[in-house]
Amino acid sequence: MAGWVRAARRTAASIGLAAALLTTAVACTGDDNASTGGEVSAGQGVIGEAPVAGEADLAASPTAQAIKARGTLVIGGDENLPLLSQRNPITGSTDGFDATLGKMLAKYIIGRPNVNIVTTTPETREAMLKTGTVDAVIRIYTITAERAQRVAFAGPYLLSGQAIATLKGTTGIDDPGDLNGKTVLAVAGTTSVAAIQQRAPGAKITTFGTAEECVQALEQGKGDAYVHDLTVLAGEAQLDSKLQISGQPFTSEPYGIGLKLDDDSFKRFVNDWLRKIEAAGLWQRAWQETLGTVVTGGVPSPPAIGSVPGS
Repeated sequence: MAGWVRAARRTAASIGLAAALLTTAVACTGDDNASTGGEVSAGQGVIGEAPVAGEADLAASPTAQAIKARGTLVIGGDENLPLLSQRNPITGSTDGFDATLGKMLAKYIIGRPNVNIVTTTPETREAMLKTGTVDAVIRIYTITAERAQRVAFAGPYLLSGQAIATLKGTTGIDDPGDLNGKTVLAVAGTTSVAAIQQRAPGAKITTFGTAEECVQALEQGKGDAYVHDLTVLAGEAQLDSKLQISGQPFTSEPYGIGLKLDDDSFKRFVNDWLRKIEAAGLWQRAWQETLGTVVTGGVPSPPAIGSVPGS
């Protein structure tokens, strides 16, 4: 984790290089389908090598069969999370670690990486799963036992942790205890809120609907610090030279793929797919081409599937 903090503080030259890697051009169709041009977006090479489910695999999941018949995987996600899922305004492709996983899952089910990303927030994702508006949520969705009473989780597929961001030049805020007596910004409905309440009960918490609003509020002086998952903060610090990440992550956040509750066969199907891409080294390559462009310290090992309560 210490390497993640150092990475977010890289020089402008390194940041520019990482941004260039993320914006490698691609000609894409409307729903983030496979490339139709000669150039390749971040993660596209991995997607080209991603597996496709066999008939026996599909037969075990009515949900997977229905998605294949439809021809598009509908994912609850985001298109404004650098390094995770961000739409390139020039190419129209959505790139990043989560976005690459979504395309690989679509290819596994359909045979092509046909994805329709429906914007979700922490406050809407459970309802979208319950109503069938989306097939899965791949959007830094931390697995908890309490959440698992309302949705099912495949994975975990990535480990992160809550961290503290401040404006550059801010001193005296290095760990959660330093947040007591301060105004702390967080995204509503996220585990960040509970983490602040637990580790800094004397903090005043102000919430906003998105990470972008939190960054804007911090720059406007509406808060002393901003707490979010380190994966999110790393992407934001990469793009915004005014931010710094203070101290070390102070929680463990296992991300899961959110699925409709009680669809056990689809959960097994998705977990089997995760095992296949991990065993083939595709998970590791997706990480290298996205988060790994700014995170130092080598490629982490994928977390063991089913290893946390609620998964």
